Amino acid sequence: MVPRYSRPDMVAIWSPETKFRIWFEIEAHACDALAKLGVIPESAAKTIWAKGGAATFDVERIDEIERETKHDVIAFLTHLAEIVGPDARFVHQGMTSSDVLDTCFSVQLARASDILLADMDALLDALKKRAFEHKETITIGRSHGIHAEPTTFGVKLAQAYAEFSRCRDRLVNAREEIATCAISGAVGTFANIDPTVEEHVADALGLKPEPVSTQVIPRDRHAMYFATLGVIASSVERLATEIRHLQRTEVLEVEEYFSPGQKGSSAMPHKRNPVLTENLTGLARMVRSFAMPAMENVALWHERDISHSSVERMIGPDATITLDFALARLTGVIEKLVVYPDNMMTNLNKFRGLVHSQRVLLALTQAGVSREDAYRLVQRNAMKVWNEGKDFLEELLGDAEVCAALSEDTLREKFDLGYHTKHVDTTFKRVFGES
Repeated sequence: MVPRYSRPDMVAIWSPETKFRIWFEIEAHACDALAKLGVIPESAAKTIWAKGGAATFDVERIDEIERETKHDVIAFLTHLAEIVGPDARFVHQGMTSSDVLDTCFSVQLARASDILLADMDALLDALKKRAFEHKETITIGRSHGIHAEPTTFGVKLAQAYAEFSRCRDRLVNAREEIATCAISGAVGTFANIDPTVEEHVADALGLKPEPVSTQVIPRDRHAMYFATLGVIASSVERLATEIRHLQRTEVLEVEEYFSPGQKGSSAMPHKRNPVLTENLTGLARMVRSFAMPAMENVALWHERDISHSSVERMIGPDATITLDFALARLTGVIEKLVVYPDNMMTNLNKFRGLVHSQRVLLALTQAGVSREDAYRLVQRNAMKVWNEGKDFLEELLGDAEVCAALSEDTLREKFDLGYHTKHVDTTFKRVFGES
């Protein structure tokens, strides 16, 4: 976790204090269930809640014990016994360390998901607002980085909205899949603890019982979760890359907000660089990188091993903290994005009507010209625009073969920009509904 790319609410989920509090709640809820079954005294369960619930767990003391025991859960239980007293002997009855560790990890990932879902809601709100603002703002669409045909900047943002809506749905599903509880004891057989204890703990923590835990929650769930975060990060990068391209000096159709007093370069005072979206591109790479080790964690030995443990201690905090920061940063970029409609129109007209070539091609074929001949006629005039800076419409009007098939009025009509935006409403209704 890098403080520079962190926000406090997400960081708090992964703090030692939060982890130990969740560990305690898992153990205490299990004690409640065990007391109802008559396995431990009800008075002991109440004492554990009363003393442990009011305690502030001493992280340094737990670390001190772990240096001797070389076992983190035992260190915590030892410290808990120091707080609770004799009734602590009833804690962890029939449980194994993975019951605590895996269930806690599920709680943390579920809580992290809730923050990420809120982040995505904020981003979607920003995208929707700016999409409607620029619904009719005509700009050039590009393929291979080259001028293609006109679209609107609002449609570009609507595409991003639709993509992040899909990402949100995936995260909802990933959260549900990851939110499982394992309180099944050694090798997951419930031999020393009744399955109703697991059901009770799961319900108390907002989880579902893991159908077959084999002592650990199967890591295919985690692999899908971190893969989902990776896909969301890829969508962040896609939008960030689009903004970076559109901010290039030669294009300058949009620009990250440049605040008063901001400096773009230590050497060149004139610079206004797309530093936020460049940063987002790098952060996306990091989030994606966590998906692969999560997939490699799936293949554990037999009923369990701990080869996954060191991985998850890193990728759990780092992936969620980084993506949380990235989504919030991207939302800020979109909210403050400076848009230059005049530059969009200037760029669209840079090649003097060339972007209307397909309409002319289609008109020629509809007038009876073969597609091959129509393509040849349009391309030879288009190349004069590329190579000699000619005006595309004027060249077409001066081409006898073209004019033999199409009248001047027909040709001029093919250069109407409104033709390319006539279905914008359809796109917006598909993305945003009837709003």
